[in-house]
Amino acid sequence: MNDTQNSRPIVVGVDGSSSSIAALKKAAELANSTDAPIVAVTAWQFPITYDATLPPSVWSPENDAHETLRTAVDIAFDGAPPAGLTTRAIAGPAAAVLVKASEDASMLVVGSRGRGGFVGLLLGSVSTACAQHAHCPVLIMHPPRREADAADRRDTQSHATV
Repeated sequence: MNDTQNSRPIVVGVDGSSSSIAALKKAAELANSTDAPIVAVTAWQFPITYDATLPPSVWSPENDAHETLRTAVDIAFDGAPPAGLTTRAIAGPAAAVLVKASEDASMLVVGSRGRGGFVGLLLGSVSTACAQHAHCPVLIMHPPRREADAADRRDTQSHATV
C-alpha cells in the first residue's frame, strides 16, 4: 500500500495513560511499515450526575478530551507527530466509541489499563470490550515496564491503610 488516502486507518484509543501513549507509539510504528494513516480517538461524555449547572464555558468534557489528545500526542512524539495522524474527540462511552471506530479500521490499538480500574488487573473494561467486539484485529499495549511498576507502587501506597 502506498496511498494513505485509500488505506484503512489504524485507530488508537487515547486516554492520556502511559499504556495509551505506548499504543500511540506502536500505532505509528505499524503505520510507518504499512503506509496506513493513524486516527487517535478520545471518547468523552458528561458525567452521569451532571446537571448542567456548570456551564460549558467553565468546564467542558469535550474540551478536556481535545486537551488529552493534544497532550498525549505531544508526549508520544516529542511535539513532532507523524504525517497521516489525525485526532478525533467523539462523544460516547469509550468502549462503544472505539468499537464503532473499528468498523473502518485496519487495526485498533488500545492500552491495557487506563485512568481507572483496580490495581493488578491485566486488562481494563475498555480493552476487554474492544478485544471482544471490535470489527478488526486489536492490539492491546501495556505501559513500559518501569512506568507500570512505578504506577503500581503509587496505587499500592495510596490504598495502604495506616
